[in-house]
Amino acid sequence: MDNFEILKKAALAWGASLFGCCRTETLKKILYLIPSELKGLDWVLSIGVRLSRAVLDGIESEPTLLYKWHYRQANILLDRIAFSISNQIQKIGGKALPIPASQIVDWKAQRGHLSHKEAVVRSGLGWIGRNNLVVNPDYGSQVRYVTVLTDLPLAESGVEVPFGCGDCRNCIPACPVGALGESPADYDFDRCFSFCKHVAKELNFNLYICGICVKACPGNLNLNQVIANGL
Repeated sequence: MDNFEILKKAALAWGASLFGCCRTETLKKILYLIPSELKGLDWVLSIGVRLSRAVLDGIESEPTLLYKWHYRQANILLDRIAFSISNQIQKIGGKALPIPASQIVDWKAQRGHLSHKEAVVRSGLGWIGRNNLVVNPDYGSQVRYVTVLTDLPLAESGVEVPFGCGDCRNCIPACPVGALGESPADYDFDRCFSFCKHVAKELNFNLYICGICVKACPGNLNLNQVIANGL
């Protein structure tokens, strides 16, 4: 069993739903990591945890307290998996740098150390949809992700998946502030973030979350069908 399969098996056993990898050089949005942190870390692991559809079903015009709790627990689980995977890599003899699932470095732009979304797309686990989120063929956008960088030699997990939203536009009318359009390029960050600030401040959630477009994108396609059909 190669390194990728060893780590994938461990991640799935610890609660992960998706696991993939790509080369660090393919990422463009490594914004807040210094050269000494990145040195020798040529591979990227993307790990996803599926969210509860039952929790998401309770969201209507705004996130619920259950979703707030669920969102936090998903991030905690992802960070634990990333931490454990990093230790497993070190046991094998490699070096690993786990990146927090949800740690904002640039509050104005709402950016972390790197783009988990970009890592997921480069790892072949999904595409950027009309909702400006990663869309996985099986789980839609109802997944949260974490990233681990490593120097451990890995076999690439797959090719990038082409845009696969097809005729689905469920997320566009679902957005409460009209922040979505026909393509990811139409995404209006300011409108989206204004609603998240409303949730955090005026609804006293203390989290910049929404969940409405996540609920609208459950996914139901098979990855092989998407690639074969070029959807």
